[in-house]
This record gives sequence, structure tokens and C-alpha cells, in this order.
Amino acid sequence: MPNGEPGGPFHHYCKGISDQILQCLLFDSPDPKAKLVAIEYFVSKDLTRKLPPIQWHRHFHDHKVEIATGRVQVLDLPPDQAAKVAEVAAGTDGVIYHLWQAGQEFPDGTVSFPQSLGHKFPGHSEK
Repeated sequence: MPNGEPGGPFHHYCKGISDQILQCLLFDSPDPKAKLVAIEYFVSKDLTRKLPPIQWHRHFHDHKVEIATGRVQVLDLPPDQAAKVAEVAAGTDGVIYHLWQAGQEFPDGTVSFPQSLGHKFPGHSEK
């Protein structure tokens, strides 16, 4: 949520680079001419929960909490497979590097770290 306002939907195209990290390109639509607006990393909670809480809260969000909002959809998969993807994602935290801000004609080098709906600061209690 840049500036506290819900954005999106953002269409994620992801690939795993290790058993603990998934990297995703985020586009503003599924259109072939869609803008690449952000990069998100899904990182195992085993890694991210070692960060100092202030650093975690500034940049990361809990995918379990985000999925619980009901806004996350896994498209192009049967419901049983989509549920498995969501279950795996719930074991990760995300960090988003937003590169093309809403309303900009082009990306000007401004990078923001938006949070997801449901993110609580500073309640970093679940480990």
C-alpha cells in the first residue's frame, strides 16, 4: 500500500531461485504492453525473522497475513493447486521494490517499499 492507499491489482510473474527465495516481476496488468512497476521477493520466514524488527517492519510484510485479507488470487491454476501455492507463499515474507510510482509518466528513479493490506506495525510477534 503506497502512501496507505491500496494499489493494484499487480500481476506477479515469479520463479524460484533457491528453496528459500522466489523472485517476482510485478506488472500493472496482464496486457503484453503492461508496465513493469515493481519487483517482489518472497523470502522464507526462517531468514527474514532474523532481521532486526525495525528493518523487517520498514520493508517486509507477512504473506500469511496478506493472503488472509482475501485479496490474493492465484490465477490460471485449478483451485486445489492454487491452494497449494497459497500455502507455500504463507510461509514467506515479502519485500517489494516499487519502481514506477502511480501517476508517473516514466520511472524516475524513485523507489518505495509499499506494505500489503493487513500489515501491522510494530506487532512483529509471530515467529
